[in-house]
Amino acid sequence: MSKKKTTTPKSAKSTTPTTQVKKDAKGRFWVVPKDGGTEQGPFDNKKQALDAKAGAPAVDAKTAKPAKAKKEPKAKRVGALDAAAQVLAGTKDAMNCKDLIDAMGKKGLWTSPGGKTPHATLYSAIIREIALKGKESRFVKKDRGMFAAKA
Repeated sequence: MSKKKTTTPKSAKSTTPTTQVKKDAKGRFWVVPKDGGTEQGPFDNKKQALDAKAGAPAVDAKTAKPAKAKKEPKAKRVGALDAAAQVLAGTKDAMNCKDLIDAMGKKGLWTSPGGKTPHATLYSAIIREIALKGKESRFVKKDRGMFAAKA
C-alpha cells in the first residue's frame, strides 16, 4: 500500500479586488474603483462601505438611520478653589478654610463629594496657589489659617 500525494493545481493569479475603500476629509467613506470608474458613497461608516464593496445592497445615506443627536455639554462645575475665591471676593473679612467650606455650601457654589477633610484640601490648594503665582494669586494670607481675597 503506497500513499500517493495529491496536489491541487494553483491558479495563475489570485483575484485582486478592483475597488478600494477611501475616507475623505469629512470622515465619510467611499468605494473607489482602481480603474477609474464611478465612485459609490458617501457612507457613514466603514462597515457600510465594505458591504457595498462586497456587493451587499448599498444603504443610501438619505434613507439610513438618522445620526444620534449630540448631547449639549453640561455646565462646568465650579471647583473648590474658584468657589473660595468667589466667597472671599464677596466679603471684606479674612476667613479660615472651615468657614469657607460652610459658606460655599450655603451659597450653593461647591459641596464636598464625600471627603472627610475638605477644609484641609482647600487650605493646601490656597497655599499652593499663593506659592506658585505669588503676586498674581487670588488669595492673601492674613494670619495663621486665615485668608482674604486680594484687593
